[in-house]
Amino acid sequence: MPEFRFPDVALFDLDGTLLDSAPDMVATVNRMLAARGRAPMPLEALRPHVSKGARAMSGAAFLELSIAQRDALVPEFLAIYAEELGKHGVPFEGIEPMLRALENAGGRWGIVTNKPEYLARDLMPLLGWETRCAVLIGGDTLSERKPHPLPLQEAARLLGADIAQCVYIGDDERDIQSARAAGMASIAALWGYRLADDAPDAWQADVMLDEASDLLDPANWPQQAPR
Repeated sequence: MPEFRFPDVALFDLDGTLLDSAPDMVATVNRMLAARGRAPMPLEALRPHVSKGARAMSGAAFLELSIAQRDALVPEFLAIYAEELGKHGVPFEGIEPMLRALENAGGRWGIVTNKPEYLARDLMPLLGWETRCAVLIGGDTLSERKPHPLPLQEAARLLGADIAQCVYIGDDERDIQSARAAGMASIAALWGYRLADDAPDAWQADVMLDEASDLLDPANWPQQAPR
């Protein structure tokens, strides 16, 4: 029987992969709507847009505005979101035991997200991850962001890890594009946030998993060469 193991390094997207942050973002959008005398939007209507970022969330809430007008709302969104950060969202079921299992097996893990770095870092102590997350790259940390390969390449470099010994896990097509461009194995997180017309079958991830708890089984991870 083959011996399955966790990777030496697991790199994760944050929103929609490790963290169910949709409730924080919905609270943010609904504060923006309330300030304009408008009714709140339900979680179900906004949830698919979360992984697309602040512009997409603002756009979904204010469909009548032009792209330029929606973009102008981003600073307001980020300011309110900083106040709602970590108040409502929680790690997906199965994430905490998986991270412990990964650590117990001698693996390291980090986060590569397109969320602004300061917001991602502010979340770490709220989740108890500030000393556990070995590297954190935000969307504004470097000159490029996902789907460019640079964030994943830099995360591996900072950890002194070979790309071939890393796996990246994300719920958006750009996550898988970034991993493929970097030459890194990937897992598509199907439990995350997707629009109706997203087609993860076409992303060409090495593995697709339905639930975060599926990551608890080392056999579900792309297998790498022996150490």
